[in-house]
Amino acid sequence: MSRFLLLFAVAICLGACKEAPQLTFTSELGALYNDELPADEPGGAVLVMKGDSILFSNGYGLADLETGEPITPNTLFNTGSVSKTFTAYGILKLRDEGALSLEDSLGKYFPDFDNPEIAAKVKIKHLLTHSSGLPDLRKTEEDSVFYLTAKDRENWEPIKRAQALNFEPGEKYQYSNPAFNGLALIIEQVSGSKWQDYVRQEIMLPADMENSTITDGPYPQEGVAHGYVKEDGRYREYDYGEYPTFAAAGNGGVWSSVNELAKYELAIRQNTFLNEATIAESRTVYEPENWADSLPPFLGFSWFVEPPAPPLNVRRVFHTGSQGGFRAFHLSIPEKEILYVALFNRPVNREAFMEKGLELMAKYGWLDRPDSGN
Repeated sequence: MSRFLLLFAVAICLGACKEAPQLTFTSELGALYNDELPADEPGGAVLVMKGDSILFSNGYGLADLETGEPITPNTLFNTGSVSKTFTAYGILKLRDEGALSLEDSLGKYFPDFDNPEIAAKVKIKHLLTHSSGLPDLRKTEEDSVFYLTAKDRENWEPIKRAQALNFEPGEKYQYSNPAFNGLALIIEQVSGSKWQDYVRQEIMLPADMENSTITDGPYPQEGVAHGYVKEDGRYREYDYGEYPTFAAAGNGGVWSSVNELAKYELAIRQNTFLNEATIAESRTVYEPENWADSLPPFLGFSWFVEPPAPPLNVRRVFHTGSQGGFRAFHLSIPEKEILYVALFNRPVNREAFMEKGLELMAKYGWLDRPDSGN
């Protein structure tokens, strides 16, 4: 063999035999989101924290299609129903201060209910756990123009006209957005200030969430992502002014970034704005004595709680969000000190992203043994 051919053969071998890049949790998670969220479309931000170390934090796609502003881990998104956990903590804060009781009936705060018997039956704890039985009487489709700008009070008002309950309070689960509009109004009555101001001062600022905000009608136009949906192959904006009930804040008015939601989670773990017992209570399943649903209870105040089950066998505490073009999830595994949070400004399959992320955590040993690697 000539020297040229020998060198050529060696070069081919070296190229073929070169080791493939070593896969890591972060490289595999990054590849997942890169594949799903193109750089020139609406996208999202993702963060994974273990202990107090952020191991993955990245943005994908555009926050604003008009300006071309890219999404970063500091971009503010509407968090949708993740907002409900802030409203719930506002109520629990006032409870711990002795300003209200979770056993208080709605009649104490809303004496103008059409049916006083309903107001006497339904208690704050039922609103917190989506077990009130109150029907959603809002005519959002028939009166869509009104609901484009309707705030908490306007969204709660129709609920007070209820003449019958869907079931006895505490018997079943039925998700209710207006319930959290009502809770927001209770915070205002008891605290004597706008509920947004109370939650910001008592929860957000102690958690060092300086850039996060809670809207009261229109949302900030700068430094935030816009929500989009795709129709006929084109994206159109779908948030304030386009999506009915978007202005109601108690159920979905919190705007935050993945970096600041990580601070929120740390503040929860460290009992920064509430004591240890109350934090534990918020993330423990509330079990009404008269529960009669086919499924066992699965809600705390107001986190969803899933007990350990195969194949991952870890307890999950989470909330998802969906409002207009925004999607979100905040998933905690408290016993492993893991947070997995993502915010999107386009519709995505949140559940698929959540499960894939958990599968990768299991693959790299995060869910069954201590692991400080990435």
